[in-house]
Amino acid sequence: MLRNIYVLLACVLFAVQATGQPLFTYGKMSVSKDDFLRVYKKNAGASNNSDMSDTALRSYLQLYSLFRMKVAEAEKQHLDTTQKIKTDMANYRRQLAKNYLSDEHITLKLIQEAYNRMKEEVRVAHIVISCPPTSDTITPYKMTDSLYKAITAGKSTFEDIARAFSDDRATKEAGGDIGYITAFQTVYPFESAAYNTPVGKISKVFRTQFGYHIVKVLDRRPTNGQVKVAQIMIGSPKSRGDDGIAAAKVKADNIVNEYRKGTPFHELVKKYSDDKYSVNDSGVLKPFGVGKYTPAYENAAFALKNIGDISEPIKTEYGYHIIKLLAKYPLASFDSLKKNIKHKVENDSRAQTAKDYFFVKVKEKNGYKEFQPNVDAILNQLNTTIPDTGKDRNTFFANNYTNMKKPLFTIGKKTGTQHDFVVYLENLTHGRINGPKMQMLKDAYSSYITNEVTEFTEMMIAEENPEFKRLLAEYKEGIMLFELMDRNVWGRAAKDSVGLKSFFETRKGKYMWEAGFEGSVYVAKDKAAKDTLLMMLKDANVTDELIVKALNSPTNPDRISIQRGRFEFSRFREATPSELNANRLKVTDAPNNMFKIVNARQIFNTPTAKTLEEARGYVVAEYQEYLEKSWNEKMRREYPVKVNEKVFATMVGH
Repeated sequence: MLRNIYVLLACVLFAVQATGQPLFTYGKMSVSKDDFLRVYKKNAGASNNSDMSDTALRSYLQLYSLFRMKVAEAEKQHLDTTQKIKTDMANYRRQLAKNYLSDEHITLKLIQEAYNRMKEEVRVAHIVISCPPTSDTITPYKMTDSLYKAITAGKSTFEDIARAFSDDRATKEAGGDIGYITAFQTVYPFESAAYNTPVGKISKVFRTQFGYHIVKVLDRRPTNGQVKVAQIMIGSPKSRGDDGIAAAKVKADNIVNEYRKGTPFHELVKKYSDDKYSVNDSGVLKPFGVGKYTPAYENAAFALKNIGDISEPIKTEYGYHIIKLLAKYPLASFDSLKKNIKHKVENDSRAQTAKDYFFVKVKEKNGYKEFQPNVDAILNQLNTTIPDTGKDRNTFFANNYTNMKKPLFTIGKKTGTQHDFVVYLENLTHGRINGPKMQMLKDAYSSYITNEVTEFTEMMIAEENPEFKRLLAEYKEGIMLFELMDRNVWGRAAKDSVGLKSFFETRKGKYMWEAGFEGSVYVAKDKAAKDTLLMMLKDANVTDELIVKALNSPTNPDRISIQRGRFEFSRFREATPSELNANRLKVTDAPNNMFKIVNARQIFNTPTAKTLEEARGYVVAEYQEYLEKSWNEKMRREYPVKVNEKVFATMVGH
């Protein structure tokens, strides 16, 4: 939490040293009037109603100058060179750069393309031959290509091939028919194949993360937008067989007849529906478009014309459904959807298109060059030297390839060598190659190049983009300041046992227990537990552990609950000092027919001093406050502040 506060403080207070009028100096450094005002007004927030009084400005100048001193001290101690801060900076730079690593023009085209596709719904069938990312790609591709050639040569129909060979069990029996889809409902390559293929035609073979596909477009239609419906579902799982399906159909028909005789739909839902997710909401489902449910269900829902219309019973794999139309929502305008579509594009696989184009431009601009013979050499060397058998099969060590130093690529002033790639590969795979070796090596090399170009681009943006550079500097100052404070204040207060004890000794009269008692407060769940507890407490040697063991059980684990410790009368309402002095046990009624029993083992009628352990929380907090105050004073001595009063006067009241 403190870390976040200091990073935020850095963002609010950050100011680049400029050449404007010097407002104040701290040590040998200075801050201009323009920089101070910019940060001061930024700190005022969106209202922009900065208090320009002498008092407000001086108060903020004190705070801001102290911040600048601490940043200067952190830089003086070279905290930015510590591994922890370097790692934090690299992670933040990587996260921040995500907003810059794409081509804005291409992103806008993708947004418009997506909206245009949302205007249409495409009914598609597909054949897929599975090919997981880490498996052999040649065999699945050859098989899919042979199926494509068989279809285009007229040797077999698309539907028959799908039934015989497709790995999509959900659609193969229907000849690969998926139903209607629209934008963002499938991965981008699949969506593009569907929208770029004419009706009645099939696409060429293409790959997604699921495998190799062939798509056939069956129909296209203007979008139906979304509908909101309520449903009654009569369940009929496959385990019930044909008789169960027939019985469900008869029941559904009877429900339709009952509705037409005047029984309200919501009453029929409550009485008959087997859909546990919607039955308590009168059968109402969230609005949906195509691609959400099975084609039969969607076709029935979108076929309803008027609000309040109901469908005939529709059969799906779950049983029979009676659907009632509640609302229709046409596709909204581009302007109203643009922000939402942009978010989807940036988090969709199509975002890679904008990134790829951006990287192409980066490579061109910075003279990217790849040395293919050197790439082939290291891939072949790895392929032949990583053993396929024995106790060391599939394993390798980067240290065994230190002699391979030829360049793989150059971009700007950055060069990646063969050994650099092997080190990356070892970190990526933990020194073990699983699956088809050469394919894995090629995929890893592709990942390596992407990683290296990305890192180069991040560093380039950090140098060339003023906003990016400013945000990095703000974050850097924030985490350095956090580290500095942790070393000098927070961490020291918690870890400096000698200093803490010395601090406590000088102030121990401040940490006192008020009058009260030491003992236990029990809550008994029932009268029998209370009576047993009171009987046990007559034994002076009984312990709370024995009480818990005797009265609580696995089936009734909280029959007795206990709070033990030191209680102060001023904060304890269950018993007065006079009551406990007269009788160290007191029983009171508690809520829910329970009982509270106070057992005062030792009574303190006058205040007593706390030990360091008893007061630790308060002592650490005050010691931390003392250390911070002392350290702030030290900073002000080492970086004395001098205000240019003439310049300061020009800010007051303006």
